[in-house]
Amino acid sequence: MIALIQRVTRASVRVGDRITGAIGVGLLVFVCAERGDRARQVEQLVAKVTSLRVFPDTAGKMNLNVRDVQGALLLVPQFTLAADTRSGTRPSFTPAAPPAEGQTLFERFVELARQSYPSVETGEFGAMMQVELINDGPVTFWLRAEPAHAEEAGQ
Repeated sequence: MIALIQRVTRASVRVGDRITGAIGVGLLVFVCAERGDRARQVEQLVAKVTSLRVFPDTAGKMNLNVRDVQGALLLVPQFTLAADTRSGTRPSFTPAAPPAEGQTLFERFVELARQSYPSVETGEFGAMMQVELINDGPVTFWLRAEPAHAEEAGQ
């Protein structure tokens, strides 16, 4: 499972004319389920996202997590993070989880995030979305919990 995290001063996601999620200070998290992902990968990534210290303390050091700054989470499904671009000029999305699995894993990610964190907004799985954000820093991190098949193969 992959998460692309951006520290933001504000962010929103729109589907058509409807805003499905909007936050002020916090983390915009693009979430991608990969083939082989299971509950373990979801749990690992939610724990990492909510505890990652990417906000500055009074000395300007990245020592605070989203909870410490009373920020919010905006979770947006984005299967393109799993794209294989190693050959040719057209990305292959074979590494991404099939849509039904991806949706189930994204929904579980949202559920766990909401259980452990009070302010969670979301995009809409499978929809064409427009995302607006003000990246603070800019600060962007790419996180990955290895899919189960990679763990089993010792990768």
